[in-house]
Amino acid sequence: MTVQRQVVTRTDQEPYVDPATVPATPVTRTSSVVETANVSPSGGEMTRRVVVLIFGLIQLLIGLRIVLLLLDAREGNDLVSFILNTSQLFVAPFVGIFNTDALHASGSILDIAAIAALVGWSILEVVILWAVNLFRREPV
Repeated sequence: MTVQRQVVTRTDQEPYVDPATVPATPVTRTSSVVETANVSPSGGEMTRRVVVLIFGLIQLLIGLRIVLLLLDAREGNDLVSFILNTSQLFVAPFVGIFNTDALHASGSILDIAAIAALVGWSILEVVILWAVNLFRREPV
């Protein structure tokens, strides 16, 4: 990103009285300074952004999984099948933590393992962001 800043200074001096002209006209000097700076995020900031993006996508998939299973979405649909299969990769490490991985009621499923996965991935994101910020230097 390029940031451009322009500073204009105007100075009014005492009016110069010319006997040929009746009204006095003030003499004005104007000077301007243009500064241009290229601003880009640091390496630490870019790392933080990538980490937030990756974990945001993981959390989105798991959240969609929870909602789709609660709404008893049809698993024959390609989109629903893709979301459930993809999110299973991130939920699998959390299956078996609790005695019950899911609660069933008239077709709807409350996926306890997916809720645990959402919490677990969020905690992992916070820890990684803490580590990235530990090594990030910002100008004082």
